[in-house]
Amino acid sequence: MSIERTARFGLGQIVRHREQPLEGVIVDVDAVCAVPFDDIRADQPFYQVFAYGDDGGFIAYVPEDALMANRELKPLSAAEQAQWFTTDRHGRHAPRSQPIH
Repeated sequence: MSIERTARFGLGQIVRHREQPLEGVIVDVDAVCAVPFDDIRADQPFYQVFAYGDDGGFIAYVPEDALMANRELKPLSAAEQAQWFTTDRHGRHAPRSQPIH
């Protein structure tokens, strides 16, 4: 028997880490952990979070139970989206360093 899981967060949603100073936007979701970790529960959704700040941005791979919605952070402006993301004709976003498939 398999267990069907639903991701709590969606693409484009603004989140923050519960314990670390990390906040950003969800850019990809894996149903379960795609990278082996010894001390993290792998049977939950994992998210690629584009974390951004004054010095630039980076991709963090974060388990669902470590994230929460961040309603304090304002959405990216159109200029910020153009700076950090490539957008295809369907409106899908990807970090500039990663192609959209």
